[in-house]
Amino acid sequence: MASITLQGIHKNFGAVAALGGIDLDVKDGEFFVLLGPSGAGKTTTLRVIAGLEKPDTGLVLMNGQNVTPAAPAERDCSFVFQQYSLYPHLSVYDNLAFPLRAPSRRIAEDEIARRIERVAATLHIENKLANKPTQLSGGEMQRVAIGRALVRRPRVYLMDEPLSSLDAKLREELRVELKRVQRETGATVVYVTHDQVEATTLADRIAILEAGRILQVGTPEQVYGQPQSLHVAQRLGSPQVNVLPATWFAGEHDAAVTSIAVRPEDVQLAQGRDGFECTVIESSLLKHHVIAEYAGIEVRARLVQDTAPAPQSRIRLHFPREHRLLFDTAGHRVPA
Repeated sequence: MASITLQGIHKNFGAVAALGGIDLDVKDGEFFVLLGPSGAGKTTTLRVIAGLEKPDTGLVLMNGQNVTPAAPAERDCSFVFQQYSLYPHLSVYDNLAFPLRAPSRRIAEDEIARRIERVAATLHIENKLANKPTQLSGGEMQRVAIGRALVRRPRVYLMDEPLSSLDAKLREELRVELKRVQRETGATVVYVTHDQVEATTLADRIAILEAGRILQVGTPEQVYGQPQSLHVAQRLGSPQVNVLPATWFAGEHDAAVTSIAVRPEDVQLAQGRDGFECTVIESSLLKHHVIAEYAGIEVRARLVQDTAPAPQSRIRLHFPREHRLLFDTAGHRVPA
């Protein structure tokens, strides 16, 4: 396996700046997730690591060795794409065997068979080895695509939204499989997604990308609990974090504070005449989810109650000071 270091990576496509100075360290054996919206630079970062794109400036290192000028084949990375990219005329077995039969590898057929048997059992496709891809479900095809990467035993696994085309149940199932396989093998994985659930479920650490720049790197708990910018605070959490004007809390915080973010699970029902009297817009007893409105701003809260408040009823909400995240006009975190 390998560690990965990106130093000052810039990449332009014509007049479009895809990456604007990426610095990144991925540890050996880490499941590292790049999270951000479309166009943030996630896939370009992955392709630069693989050698499929050359950076305009900057260095790519693996295990401390400069591989920037190296061809993709010399980097020993395995790439899993969003689409399955299987050979339709080959059986599942031969699709899995294909990367092992390259002339440069010279792997014996009995060793190929052992590797395929092990990976197929791991991914629960051992009874599909004789099938053609056209005879498989979407989830099975993606398992084969992942298996084709696993049999190679490369230094690094690069995965570009491999589960995004699957339905919710299959995504959840394969997330569990991927994390289990990574833990058992100790593989280094760099995984691209725009799905925050995927990111927080899989990642040892997450990098939040926006417009070709990394805004924050940390464990899911660090990024969620201590976001360094308002944008990062809004990337994680469902329902999304509440962003309230500092004028609601006049005199309670520094004058530099213009926005205050509070997670829905940290909003509380106020006692007596405390808090803000809000009008309920909708609520769900099963999800303990309430959307209310105060001064034209929607507020989301997770409230565990025996009955859900009715629409248009009035409730008083409290935003505890210890749970407020403070930001200035530029969206930067202000110390409490």
